[in-house]
Amino acid sequence: MKIKIKTRKSVVKRFTKSGTGKLMRGKCGMNHLMAKKDPNRKRNLNTDSELFPGDKKRIVRMLGKGLG
Repeated sequence: MKIKIKTRKSVVKRFTKSGTGKLMRGKCGMNHLMAKKDPNRKRNLNTDSELFPGDKKRIVRMLGKGLG
């Protein structure tokens, strides 16, 4: 009997797939204490960055068919 791999919904909400197929993640530090952060820093935190290569295999397995 084959076991069905379910998509972890918390992972689907945190990661997106770019147009070229890379997994993208959001940066931390954008939730509170925003008044003391200068606009340059906030603008940099607002952009997504590529997922670390060491985490990719684990995250893809947790996604299942979530981003497919």
